[in-house]
Amino acid sequence: MVFDFDHTVVDDNSDTWVIRCLPNQTLPDSVKKSYRKGHWTEFMGRVMKYIGDQEVTPDRVRSVMETIPFTAGMMDLLTFISEHKSTIDCIVISDSNTIFIDWILHAAGVQGAVDQVFTNPAKFSELGYMEIHCHHTHNCTQCPVNLCKKEVLELHLSNQSDRGVEYERIFYVGDGGNDLCPTSCLRGQDVVMPRKGYTLAKLLDKLQGQEENTSLKAKVMAWDSGTEILEELKASMQS
Repeated sequence: MVFDFDHTVVDDNSDTWVIRCLPNQTLPDSVKKSYRKGHWTEFMGRVMKYIGDQEVTPDRVRSVMETIPFTAGMMDLLTFISEHKSTIDCIVISDSNTIFIDWILHAAGVQGAVDQVFTNPAKFSELGYMEIHCHHTHNCTQCPVNLCKKEVLELHLSNQSDRGVEYERIFYVGDGGNDLCPTSCLRGQDVVMPRKGYTLAKLLDKLQGQEENTSLKAKVMAWDSGTEILEELKASMQS
């Protein structure tokens, strides 16, 4: 099981949810307008610096992040995965950051479902400012500068293979444009699961409509809730 995080595991964007910890719950235009396409992680560094400048404590940030809602059915799905760790491995590949994801999974008690999280590393400085760094550098022209999910997934699968772990089936669950790139390394027996009504579903629809489509081999199964993913996972385990 490979999960994106924002708008997939949780039903919002953790990077924009954090704004709620500010006294007036909004950013000044000077910060808002500093975003450059493809450089979201740098932008979030400025957001967290502004939050630190307002003397918002790490504890306050954490308490707000822990209120982000999970997508319908995801708690049941993650609980099922945590109960079947002998047969299911689970990773998260996300453009969020290590601190947010760790806090959110622990607050919900589902951290046991996830074996590894691949995201942007974050830490608090001695002054209480949260600092975020890019996950890696890469040469993929499709992806944001800080993260190519395909490269992460391919490296993880290669490392697992070196340890003697081969996967009968891979489920890739996501919603965004940056979830398209990794779908091209999935095999015919794998399943890509885009969230209905979101960017990934639209991109896959477009790709499937092209006669010359050679990049997508995996089966596509769109979902509205984690319950549908859970049913597909259970069926796969019984087949």
